[in-house]
Amino acid sequence: MKLKGKVAIVTGSTSGMGRATAELFAREGAKVVVTGRNEEMAKEVVEKIKGEGHEAIYVIANMLDLNDVKRIFNRTIEEYGTVDVLVNNARMLSITPLIDLSIEEWENIFRVNVTAPLYLTQLVAPIMKKKGKGVIINISSVAGVHAHHGTAAYVSSKHALAGLSKSMAWELGPEIRVNAILPGAIMTAMLESVGGENAVSHLIEGSPLKRVGTSQEIATAALFLASDDSTFVTGQLLRVDGGIDI
Repeated sequence: MKLKGKVAIVTGSTSGMGRATAELFAREGAKVVVTGRNEEMAKEVVEKIKGEGHEAIYVIANMLDLNDVKRIFNRTIEEYGTVDVLVNNARMLSITPLIDLSIEEWENIFRVNVTAPLYLTQLVAPIMKKKGKGVIINISSVAGVHAHHGTAAYVSSKHALAGLSKSMAWELGPEIRVNAILPGAIMTAMLESVGGENAVSHLIEGSPLKRVGTSQEIATAALFLASDDSTFVTGQLLRVDGGIDI
């Protein structure tokens, strides 16, 4: 088991990439803290993990509320006493054209996609530094290196998270490794909410693999970065996107 005895927080892990990551980490021996806004879905994930003989708890949290973000940290320490891996996966999508974008929506996107990961990192980093080892993985997006029409707030936030990941790697090393995963078109509830494969047909056609990815393919990339398989990897933006724009 690649994460045996580790404690891992995976935000936004009641569905999609976050859920796949939480379940894989648990199968690899981690004690997993599942977070999300829907308690029924959170319970389902934890029950599945426990049903497979592994360990997990859940924390209901809205990442717009920094008090909720802190509660994730407090509950983790209360239950497990430490944290070894943080996956900042929770995110908010915006598909509002630039000219119609409200300042409130802009600020909410940044609060969830950038500020919450920063704050949770600030909370866990001292523990990891003291232990002499830790891993932080930020789930950005290919929107963190490219722009698309009608997604100015989301694109800007993911560019910010990509840059923040590099800054974190510099400032939190050598004890803590920080990397970002940049998923391409991944079949999740978020993608389905904006039209599914039809909405990203241009991305499918622009890639060598000619398909969307799966949540499990993001989870396996996260496992690589969380485990000792990647001990000399930090400050990197790992694109898991089917080869878009190579």
